[in-house]
This record gives sequence, structure tokens and C-alpha cells, in this order.
Amino acid sequence: MKAPGKIQITVWLLGLAGAALFTGLLIHQGVGQVLDAFATGEWAIMGIVVYHLIPIFLDALAWWVLFPNPDRPPMLRLFWMRWIGESVSTLVPSAAVGGDIVRARLAAIRGVPLPIAAGTVLVDLTLGIFIQAGFTLLGLVLLADLTGKTSFVRPTLIGIVIALFAFAGFYFVQRMGMFRFIGRIVSRLAGSSDWQSLVQGGDTLDRTIRSLYARRRGVVGCCAWTIGSLVIGSGEIWLALWILDLPDSFLNALILQSMVLTIRSAAFPVPAGLGVQEGGYLVVGNLLGIPGEGAFALALVARAREIGLGIPGLISWQLIEARRFLRARAAATVR
Repeated sequence: MKAPGKIQITVWLLGLAGAALFTGLLIHQGVGQVLDAFATGEWAIMGIVVYHLIPIFLDALAWWVLFPNPDRPPMLRLFWMRWIGESVSTLVPSAAVGGDIVRARLAAIRGVPLPIAAGTVLVDLTLGIFIQAGFTLLGLVLLADLTGKTSFVRPTLIGIVIALFAFAGFYFVQRMGMFRFIGRIVSRLAGSSDWQSLVQGGDTLDRTIRSLYARRRGVVGCCAWTIGSLVIGSGEIWLALWILDLPDSFLNALILQSMVLTIRSAAFPVPAGLGVQEGGYLVVGNLLGIPGEGAFALALVARAREIGLGIPGLISWQLIEARRFLRARAAATVR
């Protein structure tokens, strides 16, 4: 049996640390009080699960507008792929980028040329980093203005600046032809002409990405729909605040959405952001005057939504992969 690699061990350790943090926070807030607060929502929590389909649809639109017209898949098909991708990113301990790889693969399986499938996902991901940085800044300003507290402003601003530098760097290396460059390095290290196809494939992907950025209408549309998804996604928290009988202003929901998303993104190595996301709800909720047990119950509602939509998404993905495996095996048997 093959021994687990260092990356796998690291994921396990981070997962255990997140589970320990989750458990510790739950015990500190009081298991009974948290569960009582969570039970206030009852079946209304299903409404939040259904509501989240709206932000997923808007995210799918943001991806859809990036496709050139000849290669643009049907909108509902991309919505389905986006749902599966989010399910993978949310529930599978493969870091947040795992879902983006899966949706690019699904698009290619469904007939989209591989450079277009991968290119649109990379552009969507890059623009999303930029938009989320702006959304975080908005939430930071609103939180400081509402609470009058500024101790958290400086570290958050530092994080935003780092994210923007990462965005700028990732954007420019894409425009400069990073994939052809990587292909050349691998080809030279391998010392074989067989690797030339990797260089050619990298060059095709680089040209595709540059052409996607050149479509200003698609770039602007992607940014606009992503902003809409983030703002309308705040309505999900607003609804949860109302269901749990907590301070239910849309401003509170917008601040929670922006801050918790930022905290979870910063802790992307932790599988599913376990413990970290709950800590974010507690810290930001405390600043907004939300009691600890209520903030933790709010975090549990978010987890219920992730599981409620994520598990069917993962099942759908596995059925697709199983069907492809069985077809490939049957074809190999015939030969």
C-alpha cells in the first residue's frame, strides 16, 4: 500500500485542526444554546438552501458571458457545472481551486474546446479575486462606520493589498504567456521532442486567454454578474438572520457576507474552512451585536446549506465520472 504523501498528510492535519477548532468554539458557546438557536429556523432553513441557487445562477452567468459565441454552451448546462464545481470546492478537501478544475473538465467533456474551457475558468477565477477584494473593502468600510471600531482595519487592508498584488501578478503572467513558458521549461528539462505538444498546447491556451481578456464586453459582464452574485448572496444571510430572530438588517448581512468570505478565502488550505468560517461568524457577529450562540447558529445554517446543495452536486459528479469509466472500460474490452 502506498504511503500517504506530504500534501495528503498536511490536508488531514489541517482538517483535524479545523474540526478541533469547530468543536472548541461550539463547546465555548454552549452546545445546548447553539442548538436551541439553530432549531428556531426549523424547516425554513430549506428556503435558504433553495435561495442559494440564485447566486449560483448569477455565478454561472458570469462564466457564460466569457465564452465566445461559437463555443458558448447552453446556460442551464453551465449552471449545472457551476453547481457541481461549488459542491466540490465546498465539501471536498482539495483546496478551493478543486471545483474550478472540475467545472473546466465538465465543460470539455460536454464538447467545449479544452483551451476555451480552461481559459474561461482561469479568467473567471482571476476577475473573481479582484471583485472579492473590492467587496471586502466595502464590508470593511461599512463595519468600521457602523461599529466605530478600527483595530481590525489595518490587518484587513494589508490582506486586501496582498490579494490585489496577487491578482495583478496572476493577470500579467497570463497576458505574458505563462503556459507556453512552463511548457518550454518542462520540455527542456525532459530533453525530449515528445514534450513539444505541451509547448504547443500552452501557446494555444495563452492565445485563448489573451483573446478572452480582449473581449471587453465579456470581461465587464463577468464582473457585473459576480458583483450581483455577492450582493444578492447577502440576502441569504439576511434571511437566516430573520429566521433565527437575530438583528436582521441587510447591512449586517452584507458585512457578514463580505467579511466571512474573506476569512474563509484566507484560510483556503483548511478543508471546507472548518472551524475558521465559524470563528469568522463569531468575531464579526460580536462586532455587530449578535450573541455568540446566535452567530454560531448562523454558521450552522451556512453549513446546512452547503451540505444540502453540496451532497447532491457531488453525487451528480461521481455518476458522470462512473459512467465515463464504465464506457471506457467497455470500449477497451471490445478492442
